[in-house]
Amino acid sequence: MADIDNLSIRPARRVDIPALAALFAADAIGGYGDTIEPEALPLYEAAFERIEASANDTLYVAELAGEVVGTFQTTLIVVMSGHGSTTLRVEAVQTREDMRGRGIGEKMMRHAIAQGQAIGARVVHLTSNLQRTDAHRFYKRLGFEQSHAGFKLKL
Repeated sequence: MADIDNLSIRPARRVDIPALAALFAADAIGGYGDTIEPEALPLYEAAFERIEASANDTLYVAELAGEVVGTFQTTLIVVMSGHGSTTLRVEAVQTREDMRGRGIGEKMMRHAIAQGQAIGARVVHLTSNLQRTDAHRFYKRLGFEQSHAGFKLKL
């Protein structure tokens, strides 16, 4: 595999969908039922189209030697509090399992942080599954602070 210095981070393209589905399907902790089965492809394509059509969402891939080795998604959220501030939310951060520990995740997160700075965001926000203790150490090393308790309601 190519040197990490040659890693590129770019907006995802439709041709990346199978590689993205494989990244999510390989995640044993996520529990979202992702799969590489062909019958699921239309669902991923529909999600991609919605993300691509959104002015506030961007799906990224990290590419190395022509292969997708990571992904993350950003969403801009404008709120009335904080004098109408903007938050950059980062979601679905994944690095291909065989590529972990090489700095790909850090490059992806630094890219997201730079995007937030470029648009004048007040904060970069993310959540992480409580079981992902390695990820928590990683985010703290990058300067993120654990500041809130998160809640969700499955619908």
